Amino acid sequence: MSIGMMIICVVGGLAGALSTAYLLISFPAIIAWKIYRHFKFGYTLFE
Repeated sequence: MSIGMMIICVVGGLAGALSTAYLLISFPAIIAWKIYRHFKFGYTLFE
């Protein structure tokens, strides 16, 4: 495998790993934030 192809594979793998990590962290954080606002301020979960 050439060096250029290895670099493309590494960059693509990192992009996939970072986007997956972002989704795994952001979705539960948003749900927790909405639940916190619901109990603290009385907002609905859909606001």
